[in-house]
Amino acid sequence: MGIFHSVRHNTFASLKIRNYRLYFSGQIISVAGTWMQTVALGWLVLQITGSGAQLGAVVATTFLPLLIFGPLGGAIADRFDKHRMLIYTQSALATLALSLSILVYSGATKVWMLYVFAFLYGLVRSVDEPTGQAFVLEMVDESYMKNAVSLNSMRGNLARAIGPMVAGVLIAGVGIAFCFLFNALSYVAVIWMLIIMDKSELRRENVIAKQPQTIRDGIRFILATPLIKNTLIMMAIIGTFAYEWQVSLPLLAQRTFHGNAASYAALMSSFGIGAVIGGLYAASRHKISTRNLILFVFLFGVSIIAASLMPTLQLAILGMVFVGFFSINLTSTANTMVQLESTPEMRGRVMSFWTVAMMGSTAIGGPIIGLVGEHIGARYGLFVGGLSALIAVAISARPLLRTNKVSVIPESVEI
Repeated sequence: MGIFHSVRHNTFASLKIRNYRLYFSGQIISVAGTWMQTVALGWLVLQITGSGAQLGAVVATTFLPLLIFGPLGGAIADRFDKHRMLIYTQSALATLALSLSILVYSGATKVWMLYVFAFLYGLVRSVDEPTGQAFVLEMVDESYMKNAVSLNSMRGNLARAIGPMVAGVLIAGVGIAFCFLFNALSYVAVIWMLIIMDKSELRRENVIAKQPQTIRDGIRFILATPLIKNTLIMMAIIGTFAYEWQVSLPLLAQRTFHGNAASYAALMSSFGIGAVIGGLYAASRHKISTRNLILFVFLFGVSIIAASLMPTLQLAILGMVFVGFFSINLTSTANTMVQLESTPEMRGRVMSFWTVAMMGSTAIGGPIIGLVGEHIGARYGLFVGGLSALIAVAISARPLLRTNKVSVIPESVEI
């Protein structure tokens, strides 16, 4: 009983903070809606075009603004009130999702419209992502940082497990348009949670509104901080080729296993289930180090390669559970180390480069994986992602180990 009590308190420690608990709850609903939209958009592109290359191009268009404007989004996050900025960005994302739902329901959808939607959606996210990442430390202090980041990742992957399954049911039952409609409504949950927060409890000392914030200063800070620099390089390689699930998994479901939207949803959901299990493990740990990070990247790469070689859909689904487990442990460890190594006035810009590395890089990798999947084979699209993780760890292991960074999260974070 005592062990269970300790694990429960360690794992969910940051949820005792009301503002973070509200944000966490709203985001579970919102991110589930986002994953429903992700599945729906990918399947819609394949329905209209039947092309893996087109799918990769639309996904790339979604993330292109993050690649180009991500650092600017970080500067905005450091310059303006993050709480208010998130209300604006979530409202804009809701409007875009609702517009696409109406468009798809009307039957007037053209491919070029999906490109326009993808670009505008990515443009808003280029501000929303770094702002949301940096906002965590306005709700919790450094002693809760690892726990909050792990729970954030677990939350996202719980939504990844639920959202695609619901999307598969909706697509088969009532149509793709309703996935976009649900996503639009899900943003309302986040907006409401932000509105009812106790703003007096936010750690506003991290908001330095009057100080000029430049992207160049952020780049200089990153280059002068070896742990951040080397971690971002490694994550950029992985983000470019491995985190291309919106491209690799629908192609694997359709081309290799001759499945439908439900098959794609099952692959995505199993990743989320594994990540939830991994998130519970990650959130309960009090110690992180560069050695942990390197190990998780290696196991992540191996698990992707194993999943790509599975002979049946059922075994591939099982393989994606392990991919999800190692994925959340690598991202939560890397994210926490990067944030703890950052100074408050630089955190928004540093996290914008994290967003570029993890998400903006999809603008480059998406079309590549799409072409590989279409012309060489869907398995190879997934295989390349796993291979990239092994290459990334081979490149970054020595400089990361040289930093010999170990962070111990204080036991005082327990409830």
